[in-house]
Amino acid sequence: MAAPDTPAETFKRALGHAARALAEQPELEVVFGSDGPKMVGGVLTLPHPPRDPSGPESASLRGQADRLALRLANHDPALDGRMRPADSKAAEVFEAAEQARVEAVGSEFLAGVRGNLDAALITRLERNGALRINEAERVPVAEAVALLVRERLTGRPSPDGVRSMLDLVRANIEAKAGAKLDALAAASGDQAAFALKFRDVLKALDLDPADGRGEDASEDPGDQEPDPQDPSADDDQDEEEEEDGGEGSQSMEGDADDQSSEDERESRPEGAPADPDGQASDEGPELQEGEQPNRQQTADDGRAVDAYRVFTTAYDEVIDAAELCDPMELDRLRALLDGQLAVLSSVVSRLANKLQRRLLAQQNRSWMFDLEEGMLDTARLTRIVTDVTAPLSFKAESESPFRDTVVTLLLDNSGSMRGRPIMVAAVCADILARTLERCGVKVEILGFTTRAWKGGQSREAWISAGKPANPGRLNDLRHIIYKAADAPWRRAKKNLGLMMREGLLKENIDGEALQWAHGRLLARAEQRRILMVISDGSPVDDSTQSANAALYLDKHLRQVIAEIEDRSPVELLAIGIGHDVTRWYRKALTIVDVEQLAGAMTEKLAELFEADGAAGPTRRVQKKRAA
Repeated sequence: MAAPDTPAETFKRALGHAARALAEQPELEVVFGSDGPKMVGGVLTLPHPPRDPSGPESASLRGQADRLALRLANHDPALDGRMRPADSKAAEVFEAAEQARVEAVGSEFLAGVRGNLDAALITRLERNGALRINEAERVPVAEAVALLVRERLTGRPSPDGVRSMLDLVRANIEAKAGAKLDALAAASGDQAAFALKFRDVLKALDLDPADGRGEDASEDPGDQEPDPQDPSADDDQDEEEEEDGGEGSQSMEGDADDQSSEDERESRPEGAPADPDGQASDEGPELQEGEQPNRQQTADDGRAVDAYRVFTTAYDEVIDAAELCDPMELDRLRALLDGQLAVLSSVVSRLANKLQRRLLAQQNRSWMFDLEEGMLDTARLTRIVTDVTAPLSFKAESESPFRDTVVTLLLDNSGSMRGRPIMVAAVCADILARTLERCGVKVEILGFTTRAWKGGQSREAWISAGKPANPGRLNDLRHIIYKAADAPWRRAKKNLGLMMREGLLKENIDGEALQWAHGRLLARAEQRRILMVISDGSPVDDSTQSANAALYLDKHLRQVIAEIEDRSPVELLAIGIGHDVTRWYRKALTIVDVEQLAGAMTEKLAELFEADGAAGPTRRVQKKRAA
């Protein structure tokens, strides 16, 4: 007689049946793993249920399953791809509103599902720190708008646990887009109509996508947006910014001087990837040690433009992570990271061990036989017994070629990385540093952000100087050294906890950060130098962007990348989190979910090392057998 199912197994089976019913897919595969919840390749992966399925955690788990199942039933990915704004900031708000629509439509007549979704919502916002926010400028715009959409479509107020966060920005959003939000209720059952109406909400919130809506959207010429590559559009934008006093776009609170981009960031408008005529060709001279890329820049249409400028470097800093935090606080933050590490360690450690095996396989020793001197080859002593005239045979070990290597991990420390993205990035950097160190590969971990929002002291100096036109970069850079290449992991591991510190992550100026990390690598003596960039968006600094031409930081980043890829001995690759970095980098990978970061980092590094090993010299030697 078979043993009865445990409560956990019964819960899993019931959860699977409910998910298939909500998704309207009887054959949907539902599995449980530590990397859930996610939907990949038609397989719904959910976290393992708690030991007590009757506890409060189970409602949140059911809600996570319901969210994904309802999306399968009420969402068209192809239509979404055509309607989604290209601008990453607008796309994030668009995606959050679409998920709110999916949940509202699917749970309209299912009170139990609504309760599950409420529990999952509170748990998610609690984990990413949103419920602890008490300042309006720090409230994630996407979450706030999605909650208001949710209220409109369901006719129910937001759950008590999230209402206090929403109330910080409710009045401002309602004043700007209340009427547009009201109009969404009539289109909740039609994804395309809802998407069209939601564009009006984005416009009202100054989040209008820069290049329209895609194929379906092009049928409505009245709503077309100006071409971001059109120089006249740039001129119009500059005139609007001058009329606003050069203070940048208006914030969710309506005060331009207090705007905070901590939770949202600008992205380059869609368009053909720039391939300026002025970029160095593959035949250009290689950068020498300590040489920085030429900063001459060209516009997207090939016209020469002024070189990238910096108004002042007096307030920039390159600082060790330990200097930004007192030791006790750093210990507390590291303990917080260790707590998250315990949750992710099973997945990340497995990938790291796989990477280690692949690297060590290239360093395996090989044997050379039939030598006149060396170590006695005991396996061939039988020849001496059978033939006394036979000479002794010796063997010697020979290291397979494996170039001395250093890897730099350059982590985006901008505000939009706050929460789970920066935590996962810190965990992956921590485990990869240990793994590569065991394989004899040195690792440097760097971060880049700014010291202040909206310019800091650099902008104040510019204002004091009378606001000269085209000032260049107007913010105080902060480049952080979490782990130097020569520092052992055990001495630097506490520094990685700093990424968990509230208020550290601000804006991001990627081009100069890339130059800084690249310059540090050029100064290294290792034969092979690899630079891996982890980012979730385009360069964004409100102060710089409002006082210069459109796409000023974006164009500089492209120019720096082109110089490194074409002329430098440093191997450059990038991983984008929910952001298509393939438009900038030749060797790049875009992941949709931050949970895929560990696998992407280890796989990309493994590919690089294996490609290097395959290109190395081959020897006709017999491999040593594993014990």
